[in-house]
Amino acid sequence: MTSVLAFDIGASSGRALIGTLTDGRLLVEEIHRFPNEPVQVGGRLYWDILRLYHEIKQGMVKAKLLGCSPASMGIDSWAVDFGLLDSTGELLGNPRHYRDHRTDGMMEEVFALVPRHEIFRQTGIQFLPFNTIYQLYALVKTNPSLLARANRFLMIPDLFRYFLTGEIRNEFTNATTTQLYNPALGTWDGTLLDRLGIPRHLFGEPARPGTVVGSLLPSVCDELGVPPMPVIAVAEHDTASAVAAVPAQSGDFAYLICGTWSLMGTETAGALINDRVLELNFTNEGGVGDTFRLLKNIMGLWIVQECRREWEKEGEPVSLEEMVLASGQAKPFTSFIDPDHLMFLNPAHMPAQIQAYCRETGQTVPADRSAILRCAFESLALKYRYVLERTEALTGKRFSGLHMVGGGIHNPLLCQFTASAIQRPVWAGPAEASAIGNILVQYMTLGRISGIREARKIVRDSFPVQTYLPEEQSLWDEAYGRFLRVTGLG
Repeated sequence: MTSVLAFDIGASSGRALIGTLTDGRLLVEEIHRFPNEPVQVGGRLYWDILRLYHEIKQGMVKAKLLGCSPASMGIDSWAVDFGLLDSTGELLGNPRHYRDHRTDGMMEEVFALVPRHEIFRQTGIQFLPFNTIYQLYALVKTNPSLLARANRFLMIPDLFRYFLTGEIRNEFTNATTTQLYNPALGTWDGTLLDRLGIPRHLFGEPARPGTVVGSLLPSVCDELGVPPMPVIAVAEHDTASAVAAVPAQSGDFAYLICGTWSLMGTETAGALINDRVLELNFTNEGGVGDTFRLLKNIMGLWIVQECRREWEKEGEPVSLEEMVLASGQAKPFTSFIDPDHLMFLNPAHMPAQIQAYCRETGQTVPADRSAILRCAFESLALKYRYVLERTEALTGKRFSGLHMVGGGIHNPLLCQFTASAIQRPVWAGPAEASAIGNILVQYMTLGRISGIREARKIVRDSFPVQTYLPEEQSLWDEAYGRFLRVTGLG
């Protein structure tokens, strides 16, 4: 049996998993899990990148102790963030967290140099204040000496691959998220870089998913006591990996990647760039097999996670099961929020922010934990309906249901709310979609899987899927109308 090693690093935790493919079925075993907690220093928010690299090495050691000698390894992570190397290959400081405030006001400054519609026409990427383009422009404005010292730009998985192999390569799916990649050109948009004063030489030709970018350095092998191993550039944006693992039977399907962020959309043969996509602020990100992902970012379970974190700080910890139970017992459809309002991006106190939003929009203010959670879960489900309807409008397609993957499927209440809100079935599973997609691309590279169609069949044959059917459709219809009114989305 040939096994592979996958590292799936999300915005709040990371994990190492061994994948083993036997007779058309995939077995995935988690062997190492670790927190990913940002560090605040002097008002700036950083990723603890060397700690994360240490945890990757610990995952490799654990694989060795289990007697596993993987045929390859791959890494996926969140998008937009990056590190810079100098001419000697040294990392220039810890990568900043996308919720760091250095990008405050940067979108507007960039638009003064390059109009919004031009950026979209060249990149096809939705406008979010933390996109890589605005992070780099913040360096142009506030720390030009750092850019002057920089020799190469590497996104988070690129950086880990560099530490492991010494090879400096960018990867396609993550590159497309930066709002600096031009899908029509098939590479970085040099004209856009020039107009913003971002040096072109920082960016290398992106490797496609499934490219072997190098092998473990001898120093890494000696340190860890492991043999040389190919390191594959998988679909390194975790959303791209997750979409590769959606167990769809046809090419026309809608997906919801549900975790800290929610990402909803569909797979397309090419980037869809027109005025309506711009107006709705959808995005076109690269996928596996020369596909694109037409999707929209939704704030997701970050809102609930932050509520939980605040309650824990106040000495009242609450489990996921308790949150689901409490929200299920609260009065339905009392108040709503727009999960994507900027006031929820990085507030000082999430529960108070939810209450403030309801107060400012003239709604009943949720007074306790259960009401706050109910408001959050219902609002997420209704926002999913809003985005699904617009995905269909952009593509001219009607989807029979929604594939829901990622850690959010462990919340049966949210899955049921989503089915009821969209008035269609929700097919929930698998939970570890990003890691599974990472593993599948490795097997495709090794020649064990012929392509994405076979990969998705393997997912269907290997992992259970829970079906949720709509309930109380008239009540959810009425709630959706009120949601649109109070959020101003109608």
